[in-house]
Amino acid sequence: MAENVEGLKVLQPVVMKQLQTIFEKNRTAHAYIFDGDKGTGKKQIANFFIKLLLCLNPSKNVPCETCRNCKRIDTGNHPNVKQLEPDGQFIKIDQIRELISGMTRTSIEEGRKIYILHHADRLNISSANTLLKFLEEPEGDVTAILLTESYQSILPTIQSRCQHIKFANIPREILLKQLQDQGVTFSMASTVSMLTNNLETALSLAHDEQFAHARKTVLKLVETVKKSVHEALLVVYEDWLPSFKEKYELERALDLLLFAYRDIVAIKANPNSSCTYPDMLQSWKEQALHTTYDRLSIQMQAILQARQNLGRNMNRTLMMEQLMLNLQEGYTFV
Repeated sequence: MAENVEGLKVLQPVVMKQLQTIFEKNRTAHAYIFDGDKGTGKKQIANFFIKLLLCLNPSKNVPCETCRNCKRIDTGNHPNVKQLEPDGQFIKIDQIRELISGMTRTSIEEGRKIYILHHADRLNISSANTLLKFLEEPEGDVTAILLTESYQSILPTIQSRCQHIKFANIPREILLKQLQDQGVTFSMASTVSMLTNNLETALSLAHDEQFAHARKTVLKLVETVKKSVHEALLVVYEDWLPSFKEKYELERALDLLLFAYRDIVAIKANPNSSCTYPDMLQSWKEQALHTTYDRLSIQMQAILQARQNLGRNMNRTLMMEQLMLNLQEGYTFV
């Protein structure tokens, strides 16, 4: 477990310090909101905190992992710990009533009772108001942990009665290592880690043939733009438009295109910069030598403008033709 705790500290150093300090100073609140994007470790750290609060032999603000309570929490069999997931789209009032009933009746187990609400932003109005009453007047030694990826969707009255624990996004270096540990190449890991902070989503993208094709198509366009506008337009007609038929596909392709030009800017500033496309490093260095920051800025603005035009439902062929002309202007070599 020591290794796991160290891993959680690397993942969320501020949150782990907060929770361990709360435990050390015996200042456990009656309710917390763990707020962070998917994949930021909310469930794992909630589990750590529950164990810490209920462990029979904690040492240095870390649960022992071997006592009866730690083992029962691991297997989901501790009678004083309740987990609640949405029933369909929402967490419903009957679920909250049943939860409160379990938290208020006498337990065969002494000590603190803890309940976790997963996706707490999906409480409907009636279930949220029922929970609110319990948060205002909790009976006994009870602690609530509400997990959410959408803090702003939780009623302000509930927010105000909970201690807000904000989870940071996973550092890109950690996600890169996790992806490579799962067999993803450094080049692909570098790309997908720019699009998502979540390991599961990143792995799905990394193994998706359509995404690999999209990446290849975008890089082909970048390489062609520097040659001539006619060749670039040919790639648009023959490869780009047929590959990105759906709006969301084209949005992602434009994002990937923008990342390529950001790479070139970064390499121009520092040849050792980390890239979205490390496999293109030599090409980016050559392009960086033959252009200026002003021209690169024009090119990135042109891509951002195309993204806006796509949102306004501009004709896609016309939009891409215009973008190629604007990008080509950026390649008046100096």
